Formats: sequence, structure tokens, C-alpha cells
Amino acid sequence: MVINENEQQYLDLARYVLENGHYKDDRTGTGTRSVFGYQMRFDLSKGFPILTTKKVAFGLVKSELLWFLRGDTNIRFLLQHHNHIWDEWAFKKWVESDEYKGPDMTDFGHRRLTDPAFKEQYVKEHKLFCQRILDNDEFAKKYGDLGLVYGSQWRHWKTSKGESIDQLHNVIETIKHNPDSRRMIVSAWNPEDVPSMALPPCHTLFQFYVNDGKLSCQLYQRSADIFLGVPFNIVSYALLTHLVAKECGLEAGDFVHTLGDAHIYSNHIQQIKEQLMRPVHPAPHLILPDEAKPVDQYQMDDIKLDDYQHEGPIKAPVAV
Repeated sequence: MVINENEQQYLDLARYVLENGHYKDDRTGTGTRSVFGYQMRFDLSKGFPILTTKKVAFGLVKSELLWFLRGDTNIRFLLQHHNHIWDEWAFKKWVESDEYKGPDMTDFGHRRLTDPAFKEQYVKEHKLFCQRILDNDEFAKKYGDLGLVYGSQWRHWKTSKGESIDQLHNVIETIKHNPDSRRMIVSAWNPEDVPSMALPPCHTLFQFYVNDGKLSCQLYQRSADIFLGVPFNIVSYALLTHLVAKECGLEAGDFVHTLGDAHIYSNHIQQIKEQLMRPVHPAPHLILPDEAKPVDQYQMDDIKLDDYQHEGPIKAPVAV
């Protein structure tokens, strides 16, 4: 039997919610099995905590995190790296604009799941939209920007005085020069901006901690989609911890993942039961360049996994 302590943290979470979760309605109308308050701890010295019981698309996680770290809020960077995680918000802005003259895309999030003819139409319009973002600078500037998402809050927090705070830069400088500080916090939750956001931040706040030459990170996540979202969040923040530790001349310590509403959507129950029956493989190892660099200067090819063995993906609908 393979011992993979980091993956066991996630599998224990899934089993706990299956066995102890209670039914709750939710924003999407799908329904969830949910618990409130759960914590996992991943020792990053024991391998990189990417799931092996199903394939996690590491390339998507990398490109999204690098997008955040650059303070970028335009989906063009993501599209250049074949990442469509954030398309829907930008596409919605386009099809609801006065400039859009194509077929009706009202309520596309629901209709494409229930109407095959509409889904075909949606795929065509969405593909045209993405290509136009890639090809047309003015169009990308107008319709590709998502506004006050994570990259903006991390790197360009707007103050009441009209100034901007680079939270991540300030925290990294504190790690380097005052590592015992208890104020090494980056927040994406800005109460003033929440009402105007299409989707308020799910991973809301993270804090760093230095001890014995190691950097640890704790994330508070207000809403945690255990089957689809949490595996990406674990990988993203473990990678963030490694990158920040590298820049600061430290080893990566623990990633502590604290969840608020931890839930399994009703239409993910069978998929997660299937995953829990699968074999576990050894954790892979993260490979970074020998020379440290600022976190916002990494390229996709700089970040690799060594010996990532995994089972196949498991498809599940996204609750929208």
C-alpha cells in the first residue's frame, strides 16, 4: 500500500463530508452536502500535494497562479496558455453588451447544460469570442478584463484615498526582513468591492509564518467545492508557498488549508465515491530553477513536476 500522507488529508476530508455533511441549498440551485469548518495540513517536504487518485491539470493551475502573481486581470494571458477557467465572466460581459449582434446567449450557464442545440451555438460563439480576445488588442482591453479579481486585490488593492497597495510585495519584503511578524497577510476580500463582483473571492485570505528556516502558509477559504475546486486550490497555494519560499531563501514548510463551508455538490457524489475507491500513487516532487527569482517573473516552463503518476480524470458538471 502506497503511503501518501498529503493525499490522505484530502481523502479524509471527502469521506468526512460524505458521512457527516448535512443538506444545504446553494446559490446554484444544485444542492450540497456540507460541513462548516475543516482544516488540512500538508507537509511540503513529503512531496507535492497534487492528487494522484485523479488527474489534476497542473498546467491550468500554473497559468492561473502566474496570472494572479503578475497582478493581471485580463483573460488574454490565460487564453494564450489554453486556460479557459475564467472565460465565462468575460464572455457574459460581451454577450450582454450593445455591441454583441449574435444569437441570444441569455442565461447561457444554465441553458448549455440542458439544451444540446443551444450548447452547440454557445461553443461556436464562445470560440469566436476567445479568438477575438487573442487577436484584437482593443477588444481584449474592453471585454477581456475581469476587474477586481485576485490579481487586482493581491497586487493593486485600491484604498479610500485612491492609492494602490501591493500586498504581496509588502508581505515578501516582511518575510525577508522581519520574519517573526504576525502581519504577513494578503486579503482578497474587500467588503467595498464584494457587491459589484460577479463571484466574490472563495479563497479569501492567506498568511505566512517563518520558523526554523521554513516558510509555511495558511489559507482561509470561505467556500470550498471539494470535488472540483479544492484539488486546484491545494496545488495553487502549495505552489505559491514554494515560490515565495524560494525568493526569500527559505525551504517550504507546511501548507495549512482552512475551510469555511466545505461542500460536495449533489451531482458530484458518485464521482467522489468513485475517486475514493481508486489506488493512491506516491506524491511527485516540484522542480524549480536553481536560481531564485521574483515570484512574478516565473515562466510556465520554469515550473515542473517530477514523476507525477496518477489515475485518469473524472468528469463532473460545474455548478454555475
